[in-house]
Amino acid sequence: MSLLRAAEPSDIREILRLIVELAVYEKEPDAVVATEDGLRSALFGESPAVFALVVGGTEKGTLAGVALWYLTFSTWEGVHGIHLEDLYVRPAYRGSGYGTALLTRLAAICVERGYARLEWDVLDWNDPAIGFYRSLGAVPLDGWTTFRLDGDALKKAA
Repeated sequence: MSLLRAAEPSDIREILRLIVELAVYEKEPDAVVATEDGLRSALFGESPAVFALVVGGTEKGTLAGVALWYLTFSTWEGVHGIHLEDLYVRPAYRGSGYGTALLTRLAAICVERGYARLEWDVLDWNDPAIGFYRSLGAVPLDGWTTFRLDGDALKKAA
């Protein structure tokens, strides 16, 4: 397997391509409004609040996959955790251990830093991802529903 590493500024263009591919896979091809400049600022600006791991592909300059994540905090545990915002491995590289490598590295970061948990959301219809996550020992949180304010509702609430 190619090198698993923290993302670098030179990866921004490929990371954005992976995000667009993920949006297509998740049946939201027109949903991505992120830009290279925005990602560069979020990941490598003065005070980054989001981070990325990447795994290289077989062609120079091509990434096989990405994991974008940020810190959370558990008031009950009194320590941080990691929320995995997106994990995406290109279809040509699936089944080769890239997704496992990304997730196990995030789990290792949690353990190394004393974080209490690693969490993420998965679409109900995404059976391949659900099966993959379960194979690693992950379990769904019963009794919890994700809520979101965005667009006009967010403005109205503000």
